[in-house]
Amino acid sequence: MKSSNFLIDYQCPQCGAPAVLDETDRLFSCEYCRVKSYLTTKDYFRYTLPSKAPENIKVLYFPYWRFKGMLFSCVSDGVREKYLDISYQAIHSPFFPMTVGWRSQALKLKFVTPDTEGRFLEPGQPFENVMDTFEGRLIGSVPKPVFHQAHIGESLSLIYSPFYTNSRIYDAVLNEPVSSSLPDDFTESVFPGGNPDWKIEFLPTLCPECGWDMDGRRDSVVLICKNCDSLWQPEDNEFKKIKFAHFEEKEKDIIYLPFWRIRADVSEIELKSYADLVKIANLPKFVKQNYDIKFSFWSPAFKIRPQTFRPLAQKVTLFQPREKLIYNLPEAELYPVTLPLSEAVETLKINLVSFIKPQKKWLPKLCDIEIRPRSFLLVYVPFIEKHHELIGLSSNFTITKNQLKMAGNL
Repeated sequence: MKSSNFLIDYQCPQCGAPAVLDETDRLFSCEYCRVKSYLTTKDYFRYTLPSKAPENIKVLYFPYWRFKGMLFSCVSDGVREKYLDISYQAIHSPFFPMTVGWRSQALKLKFVTPDTEGRFLEPGQPFENVMDTFEGRLIGSVPKPVFHQAHIGESLSLIYSPFYTNSRIYDAVLNEPVSSSLPDDFTESVFPGGNPDWKIEFLPTLCPECGWDMDGRRDSVVLICKNCDSLWQPEDNEFKKIKFAHFEEKEKDIIYLPFWRIRADVSEIELKSYADLVKIANLPKFVKQNYDIKFSFWSPAFKIRPQTFRPLAQKVTLFQPREKLIYNLPEAELYPVTLPLSEAVETLKINLVSFIKPQKKWLPKLCDIEIRPRSFLLVYVPFIEKHHELIGLSSNFTITKNQLKMAGNL
């Protein structure tokens, strides 16, 4: 799995100081004025590659969909996982390159703003069509039939690459032609477009409840107010409070990893209690009365490579943690929440497939099974920190520090 984030030239919205952001950065703290702001958008971020077009040349910005994330495929022998980092034309055209290649990692990008000069072409094919194309190619590498697919932890954006025309189409990054001679009747006007009208939204990071500064890592999707013990996630251009708890642990060298606990209604299957889980997953336990605790799906609330993500979600779900929940923030270090609830919900059917028995019976019925989330809770689970790894104290789950470090590129 090879992936890297691109870098973005940026200016502080408060004082105008220059800064360089990582692709996954959402919480920005200016080194000059110390003001923090949270970057958000209604749909997806838009970026431009740097143009080196000659002066007085009209620049044409051609759009490319960029997708990063995990793709899980349910096939007859289980679940296959793959990490994707792809770009593809957002307008079908034989005159422009099919992808942006590696230049998004090699060059610093900029956010598209209303002040960006040039003509920006509107995407002509929706992202869903592009993903259908890629999934069709990827299906060729996995056994058929494919019963279900899910994209998890996805990052979707538009990258605009600059071009200009002069009997041929020229790449304005390198000032080199990328097409043969254009037809005499070729005109840019066949592509709808105009001046960009998109802008980034900035949310102040003051706690909506007490006015205190909220904290988080640069790529956090949930911010913490330690003054009033509250957690907040951006939604509809504002911060909304979320429910959370932790399992108390008094050992030293503890770090708490976040997990989404999701309770849901599952059709076609009786899966409401731990006793139901024992039967469905064929666990080596006897069903007793105290197994009537409510069943919950569990998902990591942090990004990690797909080969680790799915087994971890499966193990925690089968374990069904039952320690007493404490509804405040623990004193120990908290690992940041980098996978939003909306993405965790997409894991539920993949998680179900990973433990249901017999798989061959249920895989063909996946399309008929509906999983409807009812409630959620963000739970911080204690792990003891060793030299190279983190070990769950009650569960004995192990995650290497290197896996978490590498997740910064996901």
